[in-house]
Amino acid sequence: MAIGLMARKVGMTQIFDERGTAVPVTILQAGPCPVVQKKTVEQDGYTALQLGFEAQAKASRVSKPLQGHFAKGQVPAHRHLQEIRLRGGEGDFEVGQVLTVSLFAAGDRVRVTGVTKGRGFQGGVKRWKYRGGPQTHGAMFHRAPGSIGASSYPSRVFRGHHLPGHMGAVRQTVRGLRVVAVDAEKHLLLVQGAVPGPSGGLVTVRKGV
Repeated sequence: MAIGLMARKVGMTQIFDERGTAVPVTILQAGPCPVVQKKTVEQDGYTALQLGFEAQAKASRVSKPLQGHFAKGQVPAHRHLQEIRLRGGEGDFEVGQVLTVSLFAAGDRVRVTGVTKGRGFQGGVKRWKYRGGPQTHGAMFHRAPGSIGASSYPSRVFRGHHLPGHMGAVRQTVRGLRVVAVDAEKHLLLVQGAVPGPSGGLVTVRKGV
């Protein structure tokens, strides 16, 4: 995986490019993310950086083990911790180093990972785009699943068949999004298109492979 940052999804808006075309963008409050721990192949079996996000106002609000973990890296306590694996060639990073949106530039391709909005229990029409039945002419079959298997053979429902159930609230990654603009002073990243999750949700932004 490539180097990246943790971010908050602020919301969506639109901006106009040099040709006057409206471009839908998602605003992300990305970083700053200090490097809390550095993992190496020799010691841990893989290469990764553990990043912190959103500094905690009081260190006492995190557990005692985490207080010692942050103290070992000489980094203030943060609300969130996440590992980002490195694939080589990203550069040399040290514990205590603060990563910001300066990692990205306009025109870069990124992938954003987050948890989608939860939709609760939904039927097949909304969850799996079932066609449904006729809506008029006395039909009494509208949004029901209908037949889900054959009668004589194989006389069972295949495993993994699409059925009503819980929708949303799953981890999802959107790839190939283009960075439209970077505001280093306000730690803002403007990405073209939509990203998973609600406004205020926690996401991870990584450079595209």
